[in-house]
Amino acid sequence: MKKDKAEKKKLSGAEILIKSLKGNGAKVIFGYPGGAVLDVFNHMHDSDLEFYLTRHEQGAVHAADGYARASGKCGVCIATSGPGATNLVTGIATAQMDSIPLIAITGQVATSLIGNEAFQEVDATGISRAITKHNYLVKDVNNLAQIIDEAFYIATTGRPGPVLIDIPKDVQQYKSSVIKSKGVNIPGYKPTLMGNLKQIKSAAELIEKAKRPVIYAGGGVITSDASDLLRKLAEKINTPVTTTLLGLGSFPETHELSLGMLGMHGTQYANYAIMESDVILAIGARFDDRVTGKISEFAPHAKIIHIDIDPASVGKNVRVDIPIVGDAKLILKELDRYLKAKKHTDWIKEINGWKEKFPLIYRKKKDFVSPQYVIECVHEITKGKAIIATEVGQNQMWVAQYYKFDKPRTLLSSGGLGTMGYGFPAAIGAKVARPDMPVFDIAGDGSIQMNIQEMATAVIKNIGVKIIILNNGFLGMVRQWQELFYNKRYAATCLRTGALNPEKDKKYKDCPEYTPDFVKLAEAYGAAGIRITKNEDVKNAIKKALEIDGPVIIDCIIDKEENVFPMVPAGASLRQMMGGMA
Repeated sequence: MKKDKAEKKKLSGAEILIKSLKGNGAKVIFGYPGGAVLDVFNHMHDSDLEFYLTRHEQGAVHAADGYARASGKCGVCIATSGPGATNLVTGIATAQMDSIPLIAITGQVATSLIGNEAFQEVDATGISRAITKHNYLVKDVNNLAQIIDEAFYIATTGRPGPVLIDIPKDVQQYKSSVIKSKGVNIPGYKPTLMGNLKQIKSAAELIEKAKRPVIYAGGGVITSDASDLLRKLAEKINTPVTTTLLGLGSFPETHELSLGMLGMHGTQYANYAIMESDVILAIGARFDDRVTGKISEFAPHAKIIHIDIDPASVGKNVRVDIPIVGDAKLILKELDRYLKAKKHTDWIKEINGWKEKFPLIYRKKKDFVSPQYVIECVHEITKGKAIIATEVGQNQMWVAQYYKFDKPRTLLSSGGLGTMGYGFPAAIGAKVARPDMPVFDIAGDGSIQMNIQEMATAVIKNIGVKIIILNNGFLGMVRQWQELFYNKRYAATCLRTGALNPEKDKKYKDCPEYTPDFVKLAEAYGAAGIRITKNEDVKNAIKKALEIDGPVIIDCIIDKEENVFPMVPAGASLRQMMGGMA
């Protein structure tokens, strides 16, 4: 009798996993089943975890990433061993580059078969070591509960990131009475939260003396929920704010102190402000190459204060005068105590002059839809109260330039890795996290095809993501570089014909007008499709899409040679911006 009671207290590894996921606050999981995770799915079937079956593992990991970015919670995805695990790699790397908290669970062959090249065996921990914050291979079911709790702690603290947990099939089946962890205490992993007070005071003194200060905000501001503090601080010291791509929304772009995004496709006035500044207060940003341009010429007159929770990021790319390691929210609270209200009348006047002289401009096309206008219309119709996911390329940069993000967690975009195919599944994850918000994926006709299979997921689950395809028949950003730097030799970038002007090349004369026909493709999946070719149809199409209960594709036919300006050529100084209109 006593033995029976003891057996009842034991749970299988699969049951412990489900229990531990729920104990760490997980409510939603995205994934794809397979032989090495059947035990997990068997027990998940009876749990109250909400599972979303994607049509590809890459769709699952991007959806979990989008869920995390939109909600501020840790995303969770699951895949089987072998190809299931390897199909997660791009999405895990995307999350790692952008500091997104994510738990990726993979099945593995039985422990006795590991290393024998068994069916669907890959070394998931070895493959993912360079693209995860940490990873685990669970060899003992008695350690599983502890590992799950540690994984969530690692993923969500310090600089967030993805953690992979590889669980062999027999570990999922073995039973254990150890169904709870002993609490998380990881030797050697103690993220610094509160910044050094001496450094904070030194930063305050430097800011007080500044004549031409600029605040440079990155995604770390959003991660630490420091957006309100950032706005109050900027207003208090009357200092303009520029952001990275992933920092968009950390400071309201409709604010008079906003400079928008800086860098390769940033605003000219943001780049001029950085280059002429005497003090840069960098918060939760890593000075990546797309921001700095030629590092030896970056901000030559500026003293740099760098606040970041990741000590490895501070001083990695640029020289830093005052490093402060810690959580942005806590440090900004402390910094505010030592700063007095200030005006920079002449500096703000100079910046406003640049804003008037170098505004973001585009030419409205008569025979095509203007992509910039589409994005402005989305902002106008939603009143800026929408979540915008992007793919990668021109569509991404037009969104960064022309949609005015006023709130954090409203832009989902692959910044560091630049992952084509990210936007649509990420938008699905965001809509699951925030069903109350309109969610758009702004895509190119190239990138949308990389994970278009997730349209089935959206239709079957009735996830009302609205996809706007800026369709130029090209891999637009690559074609733009070929136009500007390779004498218009459009090698392997035309998606319809292989040539820019098929009428001049007889072998392309029978090329179909639309390849694919996105309207028919949407309808084939059971979604709605709308095609527009003129600017006057844009607003009605967006309004109609928002009225439809379910996913919608709006296929916008844009000029083949539409370009993104301004642009800083790779390796050039921020002063060497190419202006102009498409």
